[in-house]
Amino acid sequence: MTQPDPIPGASGEAAHFRALESLYRSAPINRMFRSVLRIPEAGRSIIDFDAEEGHFHAAGAVHGTLYFKMLDDAAFYAANSLVSDRFLLTTAFNLLFTRPIRPGRIRAEGRWISGKRRVYVAEASLVDSEGEEVGRGTGTFMRSQYSLSSLPGYGG
Repeated sequence: MTQPDPIPGASGEAAHFRALESLYRSAPINRMFRSVLRIPEAGRSIIDFDAEEGHFHAAGAVHGTLYFKMLDDAAFYAANSLVSDRFLLTTAFNLLFTRPIRPGRIRAEGRWISGKRRVYVAEASLVDSEGEEVGRGTGTFMRSQYSLSSLPGYGG
């Protein structure tokens, strides 16, 4: 299905990537996190974000909710970069906490693994500012009933 260009001056695949980046920025949950999504190519996503003391649990490291959110988002957007007509939904996600996250800049890198019809599998890793992996996850995502073009924020 061909979509109209949602971003002036962009076309095809690039327009879809920019529209997904806009969708990410528009999600109310993302007002709670200083983060930026980039989709450099089909099947890949990068989210740079700041881990802050407000995300800590009682022992002084980032709570697992931040691990899940950023890993799920990175894997999701890597998968949804391959789907231009429908919003995907997370159906399962497995997490591995490798190291505690301390304050600072973190990068979530998502990568599509398999699936091209109804179910997609993608993985993501979290890397701290020293280049150390601090978390990893794998998710499954399926097409929803929601058209991307009907979602507020898709395309700016």
